[in-house]
Parts: sequence; structure tokens; C-alpha cells
Amino acid sequence: MASRNGTDNLEEDVQADLTFKILVLGDSNVGKTCLACRFCENNFVGGGSSRASVPTLGLDFRQRVVTLDGTRIQLQIWDTAGQERYRTLTTAYYRGAMGILVLFDITNETSFNHITSWLENISQNASADVCKVLVGNKCDEEDRRKVPTMRAINLASAFDLLFYETSAKNSVNVEPAFMALVKQMLTKQQHRINRLQSTDKVIHGNMLEKIKKKEAKWCYC
Repeated sequence: MASRNGTDNLEEDVQADLTFKILVLGDSNVGKTCLACRFCENNFVGGGSSRASVPTLGLDFRQRVVTLDGTRIQLQIWDTAGQERYRTLTTAYYRGAMGILVLFDITNETSFNHITSWLENISQNASADVCKVLVGNKCDEEDRRKVPTMRAINLASAFDLLFYETSAKNSVNVEPAFMALVKQMLTKQQHRINRLQSTDKVIHGNMLEKIKKKEAKWCYC
């Protein structure tokens, strides 16, 4: 299949170098499913789609393979339900997540006000070094905007997060938002590998010194 912006559509026989688990979190109706679908399938599930009219109940799962800095990465994107009564179901899915997109709807101030609650939930359940990107969705509905861009930028800055305004409908900033998260995850993974390799060298180095000392101790010249 043809690549899209330096990325590849997922094929059954594709061999990826890495696999990253991404969660898409946020209140109900902020566009989590639409955003994931646009990124993975380059398709918009709104506009009268029967699928879009039914809230995600618990979990939706999509995959896509991307190539970044010469590394092929399989992304497993978990679209979790945002309704309060289902939020407890998402806790188990934090396990193993390396990246999280936290969404709000720019036309819904309540969804923005809940971002701090989502971030607190993440800090309690996800890995301490999980990568996060804040996303304000539905920027195509500027006439209905309730959350000023600067207000969202200030919140993102306070939590040291990248921020993107997206439109799943018009495919605005969807690719950049996801790929910014992937880049963060890849960088952390490379740092983790480098640390392990450094530790491995130190361990082997220390073992070598011990062996040399032991040999010197029993050397009768």
C-alpha cells in the first residue's frame, strides 16, 4: 500500500521493529473514535455514520504501522470510553501504555475542565514516564468555540505537554499530533535501550575486573 506522510498502512505480514501502545482518553463525545479512525484509516466516522452515533462502550482498538527515523513501529491505539460510569473499565488498560493522547472538545468547556482530572487519573494508573500530548478536537467548529486556544496552551505548558488543535472531520493536525507522541515514545525507548546497554557494559566490565583479580591472585610466577 502507498505510504501516507512517511507512514505505512498496516498489513498482516508487516514486520515492525517496535510496538507501542497508545491510549486515547477524554470525556464522552470529544471525538476520540473519530480521531483514531482518521489517523488509522484516513476516514471520518461522523456525518451520519451509525458507528459514530453510538458511544464506545469500554474499548475500541485500531492499529497502524508508521516509520520514524528509519524505525518501523506498530501502533496499537486503544480508544477508551469517556463516560464516567465506564471510567473504571479503562484502569486496566493503562498497563503497558507508552503514550496517551488526552482529548477535549473546544466547543465543550466541561470537557476541557475535566482534563486535570484525566491527568490525575493518568498519574495514578500509568507508568511514571508515559508520554502525553494534549489535544483540542473539533477546531473546524470555530463558530462554536468555548475554549480559547491560549487557555489550552497555558494548561499544556503547566503540565509540560505538547498541545495540538485538531479536526478529525477535516483531517487537521491529526497526523502531527499522533506523530509528535510517537516521536516522544521513540526517543524515550532509545534512551532506555542506551541506559541498558551502558549498564550491561558496566556489569561486564566489573565482572572482567573481578576475573582478572581472581586470576592474578592465583598466579604463581
